[in-house]
Amino acid sequence: MGDASERLIIVTGGPGSGKTTLLAALAARGIATSPEAGRAIIRDQVAIDGAGLPWANRELFAELMLAFDLQTYQAAVARGGSVVFDRGIPDIAGYLRLCGLPVPAHLIRALERFRYATEVYIAPPWRDIFANDAERRQDFDEARRTHDAMLAVYREHGYALTALPLGSIEARADIVAARIGAMLHSVGD
Repeated sequence: MGDASERLIIVTGGPGSGKTTLLAALAARGIATSPEAGRAIIRDQVAIDGAGLPWANRELFAELMLAFDLQTYQAAVARGGSVVFDRGIPDIAGYLRLCGLPVPAHLIRALERFRYATEVYIAPPWRDIFANDAERRQDFDEARRTHDAMLAVYREHGYALTALPLGSIEARADIVAARIGAMLHSVGD
């Protein structure tokens, strides 16, 4: 996808580390964002009593996430401009590994073909803000293991990870917004 991929910025990490809240703060600043596939799929599958849930059929859940992420990726490229994603396609490989499941060849091809910005932001586990809800059933230990799985997958696929500070949402949003601002200035020069 060439140069367009550098405008597609991922925020990843374990559950309950503030990713979704960060994206909401960025959206409030007028920055385009893309929601996490997992939460959307869980809501939809629960609404229709579907089988594509992480506690019912992990492989189907992963396939649904891949379809969602491919669609949001293509929409972001077509839209133009910078977009910040709450997780990306590599997260699916991390999820499968975390579950002890094989990563299928078509997912590896998707990881290679649909690239994001080389610099990925990772939200570290943060016990003070971690909480469960209807869509998040993991405990803090699993959140930590998820963080570690995401670190490994993104590094293996050539991404550089920048840890977000354990600080205010505004401070985190400032870091990502500054990156987008710097990209805009470099394009304008």
